[in-house]
Amino acid sequence: MAFKHQNSKSSSSSFSSFRSTTLLTLALVLTSFLLFITPPARRNLSDPYFRITEDVRVEVDVHSDLREIQSPWNNLCFGPAMEKLKLGVFSKTWPVGTHPGGMERHAKQLYTDLAARGHEIHVFTVPSDRRPHPDIHQGNLHVHFAANDHGSVNCSLAFQIFNSENDALPFDYVHGESVSLPHWRAKMVPKAKVAVTWHGIWYEIMHSKLFQGLVLDSQGSTFGTELRDVMPKLVEEIRFFPSYTQHICISKSAAEVLTNIYQLPRRNVHVILNGVDNTVFTQEPEAGERFRNKHGIPLNASLVMGVAGRLVRDKGHPLLFDAFSKIAKRHPGVFLLVAGTGTWQKRYMELGSSVKVLGALDASELAEFYNAIDIFVNPTLRPQGLDLTLMEAMHCGTPLLTPNYPSITGTVIINDGIGYTFSPNVGSFVEALERAIIDGPSEMHRKGMACKAYASSMFTASKMASAYERFFLCMKNSRYCRYPLPTDC
Repeated sequence: MAFKHQNSKSSSSSFSSFRSTTLLTLALVLTSFLLFITPPARRNLSDPYFRITEDVRVEVDVHSDLREIQSPWNNLCFGPAMEKLKLGVFSKTWPVGTHPGGMERHAKQLYTDLAARGHEIHVFTVPSDRRPHPDIHQGNLHVHFAANDHGSVNCSLAFQIFNSENDALPFDYVHGESVSLPHWRAKMVPKAKVAVTWHGIWYEIMHSKLFQGLVLDSQGSTFGTELRDVMPKLVEEIRFFPSYTQHICISKSAAEVLTNIYQLPRRNVHVILNGVDNTVFTQEPEAGERFRNKHGIPLNASLVMGVAGRLVRDKGHPLLFDAFSKIAKRHPGVFLLVAGTGTWQKRYMELGSSVKVLGALDASELAEFYNAIDIFVNPTLRPQGLDLTLMEAMHCGTPLLTPNYPSITGTVIINDGIGYTFSPNVGSFVEALERAIIDGPSEMHRKGMACKAYASSMFTASKMASAYERFFLCMKNSRYCRYPLPTDC
C-alpha cells in the first residue's frame, strides 16, 4: 500500500489511512492473543519419560471418520495401502547440491518415500541452486523442472507439463507445498482434487513481524510499516484459501487458526506433522564423542549447547548472541557450538573461546553434531511452521530449548520433560538457559530419552509418509477414511 503526499489534505488522509490500518493490525493482534500467544498448558510431570505416551495418545472411536479427527494423523497406525496412486505435486524447489533448506529436505523425503511405496509421483518444481538440470526419473519418482529465466517456477510451463501427464493418465490427487500451486491455478485442476500443506501462513508471519519488531527494531522505525504491510496480504490469503479443497497443517496451532480465524470447514483441515529420517538421525554417543574431539570441545566444558541453521536475524541470532554473552560471563564452563552459515557467523566468533563456529554441515555431520551437544537451542523469531532441526535433535536423544510459540509447545515440547521454553526476549531466554545449566548434563540425558521416545512415536519419515498415503487414499475413495480398517495396525 503506497501513500502519496501531494498536499496537506492528501497528507492528512494518508495519515488517517495509516492510523486506521495500524489500529486494525493491533486489534487483530490483541484479539488473537489468547489463541496464538498463550501456550497450551503443559503438565509438570514427575516422570516424563514413562508418561510421555499419555500426552500424545489419540482417542479414536471405532470406525471414526479420519476427516473429523483433529489430532495429528502421525499418531495413528495405518496398514499397507491396497491400491496405488498417481499424484501430481507442486513444490517451490527440489534439493540439488549440498546444504538444502528445510522445505526442500521435507519434499524430497516425503515424495521419495511415497514413490518407494509404489505410488507414481510427479513433482513440478525447480532446482534449489537455480541452475539448469535435467529432469529426474528414478523408478516411480518423476521430477519435472519448469524454471523461468530467473530460476523460479514457470507456472505456465509447469501446468503445461502437468496437463500432458494428466491427459495420459489422470492424477488421483494434486498436492501443493504452500503456495507453489497458485490459487488461480488450483481452480483449473479437474474436479477440484487439490490439497495444500501449509508450512507457514500470513497470520503466523504477522506475529513473526511483531516479535522481530519488538526484539530487533528498538527505535520502532520499521515496526508500524511492516505490520501495516502484512494486513492486506493476510486478508487476501484468508479470501483465497477456499480455492483449495483440503488443507494440511504441520502443527496443531496452525489448524486452529485455519478453522477459527480463516473460517475454513473443520472437515477440510487436517494435521500431518513433518518427519525426518530416523535411520540417519539416531542416538550415537560414540559419534558425539568423536565430533567433540574432532572440533576441540574442551573436556572440562560443564554444558555444551548447540544451534544449527541459517545464521540470520529472523532466526533469532541477535537474541542468542545477547543471551549467551551474558551466560558466558556467569558460567565460563558453558560452551556453544554453532552449525550453519550467514551474516551472524562472524559475530559469534567475537565471543571468544566459549564459542566454536563450524560452518554448514551435511546430514551425517549434523547427526554427529546433535549427539555431541547436551541441549539444542532454537532462538527463532519466526513462529511459522516447524523447524526440522527440532525433530532431528530429538531423534538423537537431545533435549530442546525453544521459544514458547504455540506451534512448538502444542506439537513438539508438549511437557517439561522434553525441554525448556522461553518468551522471545533476552531476559526470558537467559532464565531458560540458567535453568538448563542448573539441571546439568544428567538431567539433559533424561530429557533426551523422553525426546527420543516422543520423536519415534510422531516425527519419523515413515509415519509422515504413511499418514500422507492414507490421506490421499481417503480423498480418492471415502472408504479409506474409516479408521481403523481391518488392515490397520
